[in-house]
Amino acid sequence: MYRTAAKRALLLRAPFGCRSIVRLRFPPLLQTIGTNSPRLSISPTPSQNPETPNFSDPTSSSASTSSTFSDGPATPTAQEAPRQEGQRSRVEYEDEQARVLRASLPHVVRLGWTEAAMIAGARAVGVSPSVIGSFPRKEAAFVEFFMDECLQRLIDRIETGEDLKSMIPSERICKLVRFRLEMQAPYIAKWPQALSIQAQPLNVPTSFKQRAMLVDEIWHAVDDGASDIDWYVKRTILGGIYSTTEIYMLTDSSPDFRDTWSFLDGRMKDAFDLKKTIQEATHLAEAVGAGMGGSFQGFVKRVFQR
Repeated sequence: MYRTAAKRALLLRAPFGCRSIVRLRFPPLLQTIGTNSPRLSISPTPSQNPETPNFSDPTSSSASTSSTFSDGPATPTAQEAPRQEGQRSRVEYEDEQARVLRASLPHVVRLGWTEAAMIAGARAVGVSPSVIGSFPRKEAAFVEFFMDECLQRLIDRIETGEDLKSMIPSERICKLVRFRLEMQAPYIAKWPQALSIQAQPLNVPTSFKQRAMLVDEIWHAVDDGASDIDWYVKRTILGGIYSTTEIYMLTDSSPDFRDTWSFLDGRMKDAFDLKKTIQEATHLAEAVGAGMGGSFQGFVKRVFQR
């Protein structure tokens, strides 16, 4: 029910060096409990037999003094050095993957959410296209990366949005949903393809987790303190509003998606009429998914069942 670091880690899948896109809003452990806490004191148990230096032996005394008062940096052991080097290499490799995916986004308009767009992105940042082979689910990883990037932008908007504080909850929710959907506007012509990728069985779990985190962030932006069944009901309703508006956006040809934002305003007014929201979403899914097969329609229906 409650926001914890563990919940964030489980819900948000931030691949390829992008795990830093969500800043856990918790102070460091030592600052929280204090360095003088008795829980941090360590003393040998009776079963332990720590070695006592022989002060009559100048060699032993010198070694003990050196190890106790040395203020220089610790030198990694022969076993630690390869491990640290391996960790650095992995971080650098994941950062490279993230750079490739970020550079691939401008190519989506022309090439779609495809491996070809990812190859173009790799070449744009001077990375060998062979790096694309390191992505186990290629196109799915591409879409999930974009979703994570959008979530971070939404979190930044919430944290820095002084104007949001003066709005009533319904206006704040509507503003944030619109802000999030506007991020997809440049790719709207190719977004049905992204939804189809998300609808594939292997990708559905991650897609639901990302949407759950999105809905949760928006609700927390209005200082929602719901618990028990209200927690699920409110997020189900907002998930329905978001997904319905997202689908409507695919059919909107009005300037600057004006009809979509009017549609969103109407859904907010009917926010607690969940049955009506689901019926409209199902109808839109059938219309939009006519040329995409049953997987997309099934995906949209499952969104509202969860």
